[in-house]
Amino acid sequence: MNKKTILDVNVKGKKCLVRVDLNVPMKGGVITDENRINGALPTIKYLMEQGAKVILCSHLGRPYNIFNEKIKKIKPEDEGKSRDELVALTLKKCSLKPVAARLNELLDGKVTFASDVIGPAAEAAVAACKDGEVVLLENLRFHEEETKNDENFCKALARFCDIYVNDAFGTAHRAHASTAGIAQYGLCEAAVAGFLIGKELDVMGGALENPVRPFVAILGGAKVSDKIGVINNLIEKVDTLIIGGAMAYTFFKAKGYGVGTSLCELDKVDLAKELIDKAAAKGVNMLLPVDTVVAKAFPDPIDGAVEVKEVASDAIPEDMMGLDIGSKTREIYADAVKSAKTVIWNGPMGVFENPTLAAGTIAVAKALAETDATTIIGGGDSAAAVKQLGFADKMTHISTGGGASLEFLEGLELPGVACLDNK
Repeated sequence: MNKKTILDVNVKGKKCLVRVDLNVPMKGGVITDENRINGALPTIKYLMEQGAKVILCSHLGRPYNIFNEKIKKIKPEDEGKSRDELVALTLKKCSLKPVAARLNELLDGKVTFASDVIGPAAEAAVAACKDGEVVLLENLRFHEEETKNDENFCKALARFCDIYVNDAFGTAHRAHASTAGIAQYGLCEAAVAGFLIGKELDVMGGALENPVRPFVAILGGAKVSDKIGVINNLIEKVDTLIIGGAMAYTFFKAKGYGVGTSLCELDKVDLAKELIDKAAAKGVNMLLPVDTVVAKAFPDPIDGAVEVKEVASDAIPEDMMGLDIGSKTREIYADAVKSAKTVIWNGPMGVFENPTLAAGTIAVAKALAETDATTIIGGGDSAAAVKQLGFADKMTHISTGGGASLEFLEGLELPGVACLDNK
């Protein structure tokens, strides 16, 4: 996808409104994982070095709907609190102020926090911002107009924007004011990608459009229904399609196997048959597990003790459920990866959060880590898995988007990418 990036525009003296992903986990107002902050730094530092006025905007968390009389999604610990108390609690929990403080430490004290988004504090902070300095606006989602892509809200934000920069791939599949609206409404001189989105387009887009072959895709996760579009799109592009995770049991059912008490989408069995037939017609090697790790019940807690055994995939006992791929399957999948030149992986092979049921996911991650192929991890649980298992630094690219990665792999147009200027 040939989109302009910050390297293609002159930003000196310009107000650059940069949509970043600073949706970091926090506990008691303390940031517990700085990965997203670190991911945003290259774009921010480049713009600072080029003499731009850098205006950052992001969401944080999923605030209660504080705009209606009746607040939705009350958490158990908040039962009995008044509306005013809940609003105050939400504003405190979801404020980007701690993120601004951390950015200020990382960027030599050149970051100012605006305690609102489009109000007087933001206007004053942006007016005082000098070339090479940064302003971080408060949480965009304190305004319901953000997710509604409201034109007037876009116009208000655009007062801080000569050049629009999107560097938040994780929200690029959302047509919100800050992810698409400003550019869609023509409220900026230029709309370009930051380094994070630029890399996503180069690496993932390049793999999908012009892969070095053999091209292998590995899909796991719970449901076929979550991956229908992805499977359909990848069957048109890959040489080998590997299926794992709980969605494999729907394919087992389509092949006439018993699946015991395994998770199985009975209303998707016919679709699974069609996908098997489509892969065969396209000459795609679709690999399904030949053996399965089963247990009497799903582990509770998820990382708790569980007694398992390994059975052939066409011999799952009626009173047991499949929870991971078996040892023979692990070898077959690893061999397929070793012979590949391009690999895309989205979704774990089993309940990787449990040490007893992580062997399949570990085997796939290890195979990717040891191959010379271009290895792309498509966000979500598979990204979490490679990081948790210690293989992150061995991968060519780990996508920063979960839902966005899935839609990208499905071949859908992402609003936050479509709105950017073409080269």
